[in-house]
Amino acid sequence: MRSIINIILLLLIGALIFTLYSIIKEPISFQEAKDKRREIVVDKLKEIRTSQEMFRDITGEFASNFDTLVSVLRTDSIRFERVEGDPDADDKFIRTVYFRNALDSINNLGINLDSLRYVPLASKGTEFSMTADTLTYQKTLVNVVEVGTRWNTFMGKYGSEKYMKYDNSYLPTAMLKFGDMNTPNITGNWER
Repeated sequence: MRSIINIILLLLIGALIFTLYSIIKEPISFQEAKDKRREIVVDKLKEIRTSQEMFRDITGEFASNFDTLVSVLRTDSIRFERVEGDPDADDKFIRTVYFRNALDSINNLGINLDSLRYVPLASKGTEFSMTADTLTYQKTLVNVVEVGTRWNTFMGKYGSEKYMKYDNSYLPTAMLKFGDMNTPNITGNWER
């Protein structure tokens, strides 16, 4: 009888240890997954932002969709200007303008235009949302862009609201994005 009680107590202790381990492991696993997944998506958003900046250098505006963005970056050229001498202090300076294929610059940066539109770690074929337009800001017409995706799109099993209890700043329906349709900036909300 005594050995049966000891076995039951050992089983209860084992169950309690497993329960405690599970309770402690879940928030740690969530935070690790959140940080890792966020970093992967932010890296892709940085590539898109760089591509949008090149597009703006070529066309003077931002691309409102990925088809236009990729098409221009594959076929157009970026204008570069080299100035020798000081134009402010010297009347004799040399300005040289030359053009370079945008695709070469994109390839040198390691940006894959074929996969640029797709959200990493999301369901196959899920694309970032992209919006571009013009806006009157302080009496000046400016170009604005916003590109992003919702957290629950790329968080996998951690995309549920039940994980909000482990991180006060985590909101699965919030956007991870750069740019803003109401102000002329291309800062990412991860940089704030």
